[in-house]
Amino acid sequence: MKETSLFILKLLLILIFAGWVSLWVLKPTEFWTRKWKEAEAKVIGSIFGYNGLDFVVFTFPLIAVAVIGFIYLELKQREPRKRQGRGVITLFSSPLVVKKDIGILSGIQILASSLFILFLIWTFYARVSNDFKKMTPVKSFKLNQWQYKVYRMATRCGLLAEACLALLLLPVLRGLSLFRLLGVPFEASVRYHIWLGTTMILFATLHGVGTFFIWGMKHKIQDEMWKWQNKGRIYLAGEIALVTGLVIWITALPQIRRKWFEVFYYMHHLYIVFFVFFLFHGGDRHFYTIFPGVFLFALDKLLRIIQSRPETCIISARVFPCRAIELTLPKDPRLKYTPTSVIFLKVPCISKFQWHPFSLTSSSSIDEHTMSVIVKSEGQWTSSLYNKILDEQDAEENQRQCIPIAVEGPYGPASLHFLRYNKLILVAGGIGVTPFLSILQEIGSNLGHGGNRYPDRIQLIYTVKKSEEICLLKPILPQILDTEHFHIKLKIFVTRENQIGSTLREVFSDIPETQIKSFSTSCSTYATYGSERLLWMAVITLVSSFIFLLVLVCFNHFIILPTKKPSGQKYSSLVIDLLLMCSFAIAIISTTLMAVMIRWKRLKEDQLLSDKQSKALKQTLLDAGRDLNDHRIHFGERPNFQGIFANLISESEGSDIGVLVCGPEAMKESVASACRLSSLVSQRDAKENITNFTFHSLNFTL
Repeated sequence: MKETSLFILKLLLILIFAGWVSLWVLKPTEFWTRKWKEAEAKVIGSIFGYNGLDFVVFTFPLIAVAVIGFIYLELKQREPRKRQGRGVITLFSSPLVVKKDIGILSGIQILASSLFILFLIWTFYARVSNDFKKMTPVKSFKLNQWQYKVYRMATRCGLLAEACLALLLLPVLRGLSLFRLLGVPFEASVRYHIWLGTTMILFATLHGVGTFFIWGMKHKIQDEMWKWQNKGRIYLAGEIALVTGLVIWITALPQIRRKWFEVFYYMHHLYIVFFVFFLFHGGDRHFYTIFPGVFLFALDKLLRIIQSRPETCIISARVFPCRAIELTLPKDPRLKYTPTSVIFLKVPCISKFQWHPFSLTSSSSIDEHTMSVIVKSEGQWTSSLYNKILDEQDAEENQRQCIPIAVEGPYGPASLHFLRYNKLILVAGGIGVTPFLSILQEIGSNLGHGGNRYPDRIQLIYTVKKSEEICLLKPILPQILDTEHFHIKLKIFVTRENQIGSTLREVFSDIPETQIKSFSTSCSTYATYGSERLLWMAVITLVSSFIFLLVLVCFNHFIILPTKKPSGQKYSSLVIDLLLMCSFAIAIISTTLMAVMIRWKRLKEDQLLSDKQSKALKQTLLDAGRDLNDHRIHFGERPNFQGIFANLISESEGSDIGVLVCGPEAMKESVASACRLSSLVSQRDAKENITNFTFHSLNFTL
């Protein structure tokens, strides 16, 4: 019965999304324009009005995908985990293009990007060719033929920017992420947001520059650029939106984001100004095409704000000698998350607005009452947190203060598709080992209880600059040393040291001991509960959309009172835009009250911090009776991934090997190239038993 329900929901998701995409493909055609005008004429006198039609056709399909998707994921999570075969998505996940300038691209990424580029080309061609056939120059400008063509092409570039804007916010959704349906984690989908934002700014700039060029040719710049028309396009609003978008894009460039994070962070919140003036410039009809992303993003932001209240506290901190700290936070025992999940942290005593993402290093299967993250002191915010921990650490036990902290998340993949392999290769660089800590603890917990759902043969390749960074492996030492249940081989490469003849045991012995200090928990009595259940998210999203449509209908019926044609309205376009904003605000406020009531009810039932949660974790010590001879450490060199994978081909006997990498981009590119070449070599040399290396990339920074 459950499998049938999942199949029906999956089919429904595919049909709705395919229908929504078809609307965008048909939209530039004369056929669509004619049919759309007929549909508007039929509904204009109804209670819904023309904007109700716009909402149902362009906005509601994506909202329906979100609602059905949450229900699908909820049912999917209740299924018992099982190892699955090699599927189409896995085949497309292998890297096909590895270039330094563009990064690593898989087959499915190339296919999706190509289809989107073809869609943009088709939209531009269909619109411009129809404009050239009509050739009705703007009378007020008295344009000749080539000037009119330039003017229309600039106008149509604005529609291409609109198409990019319709998808721009979808990749940065966290709790309401649609990408979870595809198995894409949040930190990986951010790159699509960057691509779409850059493309959108390019077309928006062409749209504005082309328009200004024609105005300049006709000496109309001063007359046109300050216009705030009652009907049609508001030029001044468009100019403000373009300038705001450029400021957001420039301050998001890597050179600025990495050096002046606060500038990037605060300037990115100008998106509110951008969308408001885009509405004034394009009008409500064009705004409905991008409204799904805006609507879901607003709900997502709302739920995240409510979820991160109230603040919790840091229970303990493990201080590593490599300027890294492992923070232990309280969590509700009912909170379960998948390995590689990410949480966002805010420390009010450092900054009241900044949120920073970190990979969870603990497994909810092992730690019921706590969860842990490792923070390395590298930037300004992390250095401030590190110094704060050290200051509190130096204090006497009876004076050690409570450190309040706000937690958002965790956000993780709906399924661990990369753990379906019998053999797994984990490649980490520096702090990039943190996502793998939770994976190894989860696998160790499963194998320790006699399970076999996850890989039982794993090779961890860890590259660090200095030997002291090896201490980050201490949280998984029990798994590494448990040779009876856990088959893992460790290869460590220390690139900037040369200790000839040193063994791994000697290196571990020379590393200074980590220190664990407990902190007061008096500032908070609540543990981290996490996001709402997916079913509640589906209900909240559906109710909010219906409230928006209901308020919109009331405004249409009692205030706007449309005539037979939209052009015959007695109210200006600005008034209609403001009513749309009011409908949106009322829907969001109503949803806020609903979400607050749900959260309040759950917090009343929430378990308060207990003594068990407040205890400091015991330090994992190296058992002298264990044998480390199977593990290797290399000094003064980098790993030769091609050689390592070549040795595995002869040992694997034609099985599928999952390769997970987390670290610098150069390392990811090297591993991706080695995966692709090794798979090709195996296909060329082997007749029957072909070894396939499937590449998966994890991000530890955004």
